[in-house]
Amino acid sequence: MTGGCHCGAVRFEADAADAARLLDCNCSMCAKTGFLHLIVPAADFRLLSGAADLAEYRFGTGAARHLFCRHCGIKSFYHPRSHPDGISINARALDGDDWRALPVEAFDGRNWEDARANLSD
Repeated sequence: MTGGCHCGAVRFEADAADAARLLDCNCSMCAKTGFLHLIVPAADFRLLSGAADLAEYRFGTGAARHLFCRHCGIKSFYHPRSHPDGISINARALDGDDWRALPVEAFDGRNWEDARANLSD
């Protein structure tokens, strides 16, 4: 699959498992941005362009690396706290609509520690 930011400066490709699912998180960041997580192993993610166009934002524990295109402001992927060896792709930043067929699972990011303990990878 491929995707990127709104202006096209940031482009990526990734391989997702056949049993991929999306996580709909209710934490303050995801709720405000509408981020819909497709988490893939870091080895299955390739940034094709735009590394120099990314700005980083950290908050709370600082473990998650939120990356935004510095031109259009879109966060198409980031390094999540919940999966330190993975990349969380915003399904809404993928090219096409195939992601809409994936099952969506709620994730209670407002109660992160408890929710992470119950998350099946």
